Amino acid sequence: MSNYHDYGYNNAEATHNFGYILKPLLQTLDKSRNLVILDLGCGNGYLVNYLLQQGYNIYGTDASAEGIAIAQRNNPERFFLQDLSTGKLPLPLRHIKFDTIISTEVIEHLYDPAQFIQFCKDILGNSGEVILSTPYHGYLKNLVLSIFNKWDRHMDPLWLGGHIKIWSYRTLSKVLADKGFNDITFKGCGRMPYLWKSMLVTAKLS
Repeated sequence: MSNYHDYGYNNAEATHNFGYILKPLLQTLDKSRNLVILDLGCGNGYLVNYLLQQGYNIYGTDASAEGIAIAQRNNPERFFLQDLSTGKLPLPLRHIKFDTIISTEVIEHLYDPAQFIQFCKDILGNSGEVILSTPYHGYLKNLVLSIFNKWDRHMDPLWLGGHIKIWSYRTLSKVLADKGFNDITFKGCGRMPYLWKSMLVTAKLS
């Protein structure tokens, strides 16, 4: 994509958000239900490589050429460059029937999140599950950010490729429901309740 700004991956280690997202994500997954997984926006491939070690059948795509190059150092057949503007998966993945899509800390970077959710729906077809994480926002957290004048640091408009959307459970649930997803659930991740760093939202097609 012409306006894509690479995140700047330089190693295969876990990014900081997995310090509080990984445990609740693992609690959400079930090998008997999540049989073929796509990590959409896999970055440097940390999560895919970790879940492969846990016995999951998972692939990863990302717009970052640097991230994919790092990811492919292990399990190279599992990682592919992805241009979301095409509305299609990379060719080697188009024959695979995915029943689960994971996307961690991606949707807050996108200009058209509804199109992204539609893309997930198109991949899953008539049934499946999507698991999204994104920074949490709600009344109390927003109030605290305002009281302590932390919005500039929190949103950082000078970060090229940074966050351009802020999500609450209500708004993320709405964009999912509008695209036909149901059975939408929520987990707060990191920090104390209602000041969570992120939220994990799952939704299903059935």
